[in-house]
Amino acid sequence: MPTDAAKPSRREQILAAAAEKFARAGFHGVGIDDIGSAVGISGPALYRHFRSKDAMLAELLTGISDRLLRGGQDRVGEAADPHDALDRLVRWHVEFALGNPALITVHMRDLDSLAETDRHKVRELQRSYVEVWVDVLCQARPELPRPTARAAAHAVFGLINSTPYSAHLDVEAMSRLLHSMALGALDRATS
Repeated sequence: MPTDAAKPSRREQILAAAAEKFARAGFHGVGIDDIGSAVGISGPALYRHFRSKDAMLAELLTGISDRLLRGGQDRVGEAADPHDALDRLVRWHVEFALGNPALITVHMRDLDSLAETDRHKVRELQRSYVEVWVDVLCQARPELPRPTARAAAHAVFGLINSTPYSAHLDVEAMSRLLHSMALGALDRATS
């Protein structure tokens, strides 16, 4: 039985509903009333929690990037060596993508709908996350030049982030497949 601490806050409920709605219809295809209806309140009542629909999108997309960065840093910090760190990074990203398909879809489709300052913040967080991967890849594979490691990281993100469109297996099987494919691709990367 969930405790009160386990219940998502109203703000978290609104963000989850917005992510699902944006993933299905796109940011511009969803109205404030649609989001309110999904959480059982009027559209205008959402303004008690967010100043605008744009603010919801900004929080969703900066939140994704921040969670990935922090999660990646945490996993690298817990690793025994660079190969363990790489394995943990892959597992983390696969787990995130499979657990958050709506967020992945919204990020890929609606990033350009953000205001310039918010888009810049998301891009900075993303660059930092990529560099976590690049550092680990270069430690695990010292012969790999940084530009190649960066390109390989981006390619693996593309593979893993395709899951909203390619997950035809149950979550466990898809997780194993993505993990194996991602590590295989990174192992085969050459300059």
